[in-house]
Amino acid sequence: MLRTEKPGGGRHRRWTAARAAARAAAGGHAGAPWAGAAANTPALAAGGQSGALPGREPLPLERLFDSRAVSDDARPGAADFDGAGNSLSAQDLAAAGWTPGRELAFDGARLHWPRPAAGRPDNVRAAGQAVRLGGRGEALAFLVAATAKGAPGGDATGTGTVRYRDGSRSTYRLTAPDWRRGPLTTKAVGLPHLNTPGGRRSGTTRLYAVSVPVAPGREVDSVVLPQDPGPDSDLHVFSLALRGGSRGWTGTWAAPVSGYAAVGPWTDRTLRLVVHSSTGGPATRIRLENTFAPRPVRIGHATIALQAKGAAAAGAPRALAFGGQPGTVIPAGAQAFSDPLGFRVPAGTNLLVSIHLPGKVSAVPVHSYTSQVSYLTGDGGGDRTGERGAGAYTGTLSTWPLLTGVDVEGGPGSVVTLGDSITDGERSTPGANGRWPDLLARRLQAQHSLPRFGILNHGISGNRVVTDRYPGDGTSTIMSGVSAQHRLERDVLAQTSARTVIVFEGVNDIRSGTSAAQVIAGLEDIAARAHERGMRVVAATIAPCGGFYDCTADAEARRTAINRQIRMGGSTGRAYDAVFDFDAAIRDPQQPDRMLPAYDDGDHLHPNDAGMKAFSDAIDLRELV
Repeated sequence: MLRTEKPGGGRHRRWTAARAAARAAAGGHAGAPWAGAAANTPALAAGGQSGALPGREPLPLERLFDSRAVSDDARPGAADFDGAGNSLSAQDLAAAGWTPGRELAFDGARLHWPRPAAGRPDNVRAAGQAVRLGGRGEALAFLVAATAKGAPGGDATGTGTVRYRDGSRSTYRLTAPDWRRGPLTTKAVGLPHLNTPGGRRSGTTRLYAVSVPVAPGREVDSVVLPQDPGPDSDLHVFSLALRGGSRGWTGTWAAPVSGYAAVGPWTDRTLRLVVHSSTGGPATRIRLENTFAPRPVRIGHATIALQAKGAAAAGAPRALAFGGQPGTVIPAGAQAFSDPLGFRVPAGTNLLVSIHLPGKVSAVPVHSYTSQVSYLTGDGGGDRTGERGAGAYTGTLSTWPLLTGVDVEGGPGSVVTLGDSITDGERSTPGANGRWPDLLARRLQAQHSLPRFGILNHGISGNRVVTDRYPGDGTSTIMSGVSAQHRLERDVLAQTSARTVIVFEGVNDIRSGTSAAQVIAGLEDIAARAHERGMRVVAATIAPCGGFYDCTADAEARRTAINRQIRMGGSTGRAYDAVFDFDAAIRDPQQPDRMLPAYDDGDHLHPNDAGMKAFSDAIDLRELV
C-alpha cells in the first residue's frame, strides 16, 4: 500500500467539511474544495445578496415558470420548448409514468414533475431568478434540459448561488445537456417522440437529473438560478429539491445497474434474490431502481428474510412497505426506497429479498454478473413473497433485477468500491461471497479500532473508465454498463452515507486501445468530483493481465504509465488521498506484466480466490477513514 504525500512529506488527506469551512472563512486558497475553483464546487462568502435579481423576493419555482415544454399530441402547437415550435409529448410522458405532479426519486432526491397540464408553462428558463427553497442537505438536485435556438445544440451551463440562513452564500455551476443531443447514458428519462408544428414524429427526447453540492451543515434559505447562458441556448429547470442525504443509515449491500435486459416476458412472477450483507443493523430498507427503462414498473409486494438454504427462508419473511402501501409503481428512470422496517440484519449474512411483479414484464434493469444463484417462480405463480418455503421457486436467476441496495439503520457510513469484473467477483468461487470487497468487509467487522463501514460493491463486468459499453437506451445484450464517469453520481456520490470510494478500474480501457492520458484524466475527474462532495478517494493500481489475448505490449505500456501516475498521486500529486497497490500485491516479480500463478484463475486476467484475498490484504484499513 502506498500513501500519497503532500510536498514536504505530510500525508495528503481530503478536506473535511469543517476544515473547508474554516479555510473559506479565512480566505481559502486555490486548492481548497470550497474555494470555487472547480465546476460544481460551492464557494462560500460572507453575507449579502447575489444573483441577477438582487433584492427580489424568492418565489416557489412554479411561480417562475415562463416556458411551455409539453404539448398534447393532438395540439402540438400549444407548446414551444426550443423556439422552433418543438416540444415533448404529454402522451409519452404519461406512458413513462411522468404524470403531472408525480414524485420522481433520482439519486436519493425527491423531485416532482410539474403539475400544469399540457400547453401550460411547466419550466423556467434560467436567468438569475431567486427560488424559495429551505432546509439542510448535501446537494441540490435539478430536473433540467437545454435547448438551442434553431438546430439541436450542446450543453447549456451557468453559475448560480445558494443563499444560507446565516447570511453566507456559495456558488454552483450547473450544466444541462441538450434535450435532443445530450448523452443517453446520463439521462433521467428518454421519450420516443418529438412534437413538431407538423405533428408527432420519431426522435428521442431526453431530460436530466443533475445535482451540485451545497455547503455541508448550513441551512439553505433560497437558490438563485444561473444567468441566461446566452442568445443561442436556454437552460430549462423543471424541478428543484434538496437532497437530504442518508443520515441514520449505512449501506450494507449494493449492486449497480449494468444494463436493460429483455426477459421472458414474465407474467405475475415473484423474484427471490439472494444478497450478502457487509455490516449489520437493527432496521432495514431496500432500494429498487427502474434505471434506463422507458416504462414504469409495478411492484406488488416485497419482503425480506434471512436465507436458510436455496430459496428457503430461515423465518417468516417480513413485509416491506412503500409510503405505507404494500407496493408501488416506479416511473421510468426513477427509484424507490421502502419504508424503514424493524428487521435486524446481521453482518456477513445472506438475505432473501422477494419482489412480486404482478403484471407483464418484458425487460428490466439488471446487474448482470452476480456469482450467486437467485430464484423466481413460473408465470402465473402469483405473490409468493411471504412464503418461507422454496417450493414455489422453480426457476433460477443469475442476475439481480431491479434491486440495487439494502441499507441498515445506524452505523458509521459506507465505502464504495468502483470497479470492473475483478471487483464484481468474476472467477471467484460462486456463492462463496469471496469477492475482494466481501473480504474487506470481513476484515472491518473483525476489528474494533476503526469504524465498521458497510462495503458497497459497484463493480460491473466489462466496465470502463472512459467509454460507455451499454448505450444507455433500450434493451441490449451488452451488460457492461455506462462508463465509470457517467455512472459516478448514481453509483458513488448518491450511495447511502458514502464516505470513501476505492477506484479500481482501467484494465478494460487499456485492452480496448484507450490512451493512458485519457484513463488518467478520467480517474482524476472521478476523484475531483468525489472530493467536491467531501468523500475520501483511494485509487488502486491496475493489476497485470499479461497472457490474456488482448493484453498486448501496447496495453502493458499504457498500464505501466497509468500506474506510475497513480502512485505519484495523479498529475498534481494530490489527486488521491491514498493509493492501494493492487498491481504489486499479485504480480510475478519475474514477469511483472503477469500475475503470480498462485493468484491466476487461468485466464491471466481474473484473479482466483487467493488473488482476491491478496487485494483485500493489501488494503490499509486506516486509509479508509
